[in-house]
Order: sequence, then structure tokens, then C-alpha cells
Amino acid sequence: MSAALAPWIARQLQALLAQRGHAWLLQGPSGLGQFDLALALVRAWLCDQPTPQGACGTCASCHAIDVHAHTDLVVLMPETEMLARGWPLPEKAQADIDDKKRKPSRDIRVDAMREAIEFAQRTSGRGRGKALLIYPAERMNAVTANALLKTLEEPPGDARFVLASDAAHLLLPTIRSRCLAHTMAWPAEPEALAWLAGQGVAAGAGAAALRAAGGRPSSALTWAADKDSASQWAALPRAMARGDVAALAPLSLPEAVDCLQKLCHDLLARQLGAAPRFFDPADLPARALPLAALTRWWKLLAESARSAEHPLNAGLATEFLVSSAHQALNSKS
Repeated sequence: MSAALAPWIARQLQALLAQRGHAWLLQGPSGLGQFDLALALVRAWLCDQPTPQGACGTCASCHAIDVHAHTDLVVLMPETEMLARGWPLPEKAQADIDDKKRKPSRDIRVDAMREAIEFAQRTSGRGRGKALLIYPAERMNAVTANALLKTLEEPPGDARFVLASDAAHLLLPTIRSRCLAHTMAWPAEPEALAWLAGQGVAAGAGAAALRAAGGRPSSALTWAADKDSASQWAALPRAMARGDVAALAPLSLPEAVDCLQKLCHDLLARQLGAAPRFFDPADLPARALPLAALTRWWKLLAESARSAEHPLNAGLATEFLVSSAHQALNSKS
């Protein structure tokens, strides 16, 4: 049986189930539970004994989804995401990866989309219709998205779609226009902290994790799984001021860029009279930094983010990031 939904996800699920529509687009920043809500939605659609609150959680359909083997559900994700979440890859794709013919794809492959569209045309195996879940939807390239577009325009009678996205602005306008949009709700801080505590996160660690995640509970839970993360996060501004490359060594390049963008954001916010969002004010440099230096650093980080997933040399790229941070944090003009 699947884990209970976070209360703010459960409320959104009930609201969506009360509405009609063959295609939903769940949009909002990462860490707000897009995938959890999307999966809960298709579970309810396919459930043998659904309620206004969602799936029953005990029928054969619910069990089949729990073990990732439902005949009327296709989940489309990048292969890297499928592997990380424990969902099975198609037999041929798994064989190619096992034989080292290629690496797992970071995008939703067009051949997987075409197979899903063919699946949508078939008769439902269990009589409750068919469902396609696509996450993160922005990982469809133009060819993949266009392959989906015709089916969204003229859907088979019993097929329903849910696209979940952390960056809906990257989707084709024609895809967005053919879906009912739902913007993910942000939980109140007390509710998010109570949920984190229910997941076994200590009170102090939960507050630090929620701050580091910018108020996004799912991201905070992942962040809190590392017991040393709170102390490392608090020490990051001082480490960057020293030019300590080792502070970013455990992180992938996209993660390192994200951390530095959060640090730069908070320094810019403080300089402009706003409260820091990600760091405790006591952990930030006491000296006010020049706005021009912080602006240059922000632009450099934005450029780095565009190539972070495909660096020519990750080690040199990390050293460059630390050098740039050191320069900005020690700048006098």
C-alpha cells in the first residue's frame, strides 16, 4: 500500500477529482509534490472502488500500481528518473543500458512516447480506462511533444493524461493550451514542519531543511536525509569566502550551481533590504557586499546553469564556480 499523501497534496487531489477533464497539467516549482499528486490522480482514475478523496488503496488496481505493473497505466519519465524512482524500463531500453550500448536518457525519448500513444489507442484491460503520466513534462523535446500533441487534441474515449512539470514555461504553448492547468499549492510552514516531523525528521533539522529548500517540503525531506547537511549548509558561505573547493566536492555540478544561486539570491535580497530565504542571516557574511559584484556573480551562475548537466570537465567547472564565489564574496567594488 502506498504511503499516505501529505495533507496539502490530499486537499489538491480532492479538488481535482471533483472536476472533469481528460488532460491535466500540474505546474509549479520542484519540491511541491507534482509527481505524488499526479500518481494519486491516476490511481484514483483507475481504482476499482474510488472515493471523493481518491483511490481506495486496497483493490487489485491500486496494488498493481504499487508494484508498477498496471496494464492500463503508462508512466513516461526520463530513464534516469525512472531508475531513481524504481520504475521498470522497457525491456529493450534496459538491455541497451545493461550492455553499455548507451547511458540512461535524461530526456523523455520519442520512441517511448510513440509506444505510449499506441498504448492509449488500445482497449482498457480492466475497464476503468487508461492513464498516461508524464513527469517532468519539460523533459520532452519538440519532437516528443509534437508526437503527443495529436493525441491530446483528439484523445481516445477512455484515455486520460496528467503532465506534471517543474518548469511549465518550457513546454510547447500548444501542449499547455490543451491541458487544464493546476498550480501546485505551497503549504504553510507549520504544516510542512509537522509533515517533516511525521517523516522522522527532527524539529531543528526540519526547520533548517525547509529553509534550505526554500519552503518546498519534498526537497526538504531529501535534503534532511543527509545528517551532516545542516552543518554543511550553514558553513557554505564561509567556505566559499575561503575558496574551499572541498565544500562542493560531494555535489554534482547542477547541485553546486543551485547551492551557489541560493547563496547569491540571499546576499542580493539582503542588500536590497529583503529577508534571506535560504540561509540563516547569522550564517551570511557580516559585511555588505557591492551590488555590482553580486549582480555579476548572479549572471555568471545563470550562464553556468545552462551547461551544468553537460560540462566538458566537471572538476574544472567546480573549481571555476568556487573561484567566482570567492571573488564575489571578497569583492570591494
